[in-house]
Amino acid sequence: MNPIAEYAIALLLLVGGFFTLVGAIGLARLPDFYTRLHGPTKATTVGVGAIVLSSVIYFSSKGQGVGVAEVLITVFLFLTAPVSANILAKAAMHIGVPTTDSTRGNTWDQ
Repeated sequence: MNPIAEYAIALLLLVGGFFTLVGAIGLARLPDFYTRLHGPTKATTVGVGAIVLSSVIYFSSKGQGVGVAEVLITVFLFLTAPVSANILAKAAMHIGVPTTDSTRGNTWDQ
């Protein structure tokens, strides 16, 4: 395998693992529902995207071409994560999930 492809795969795996770890830590440590929502939707989406991109580079450099599964995973991930986060936030706002005192902003009228 090409050494440049190996370095790119290693870098993407490290970046993906880092962002996934940061998203998981944010999900566990942030104080309220609205701030916790950012962990899995922002950082983890970028992390899984980087890991899937490293898979695409690996199999492309092996001569197997771009897999349909990796492309579909990436498309569905980037389409469903923001939509589900938006729906969760609107539902939480609708039922009145409270925020902590340190949460800034009030984007809805009560």
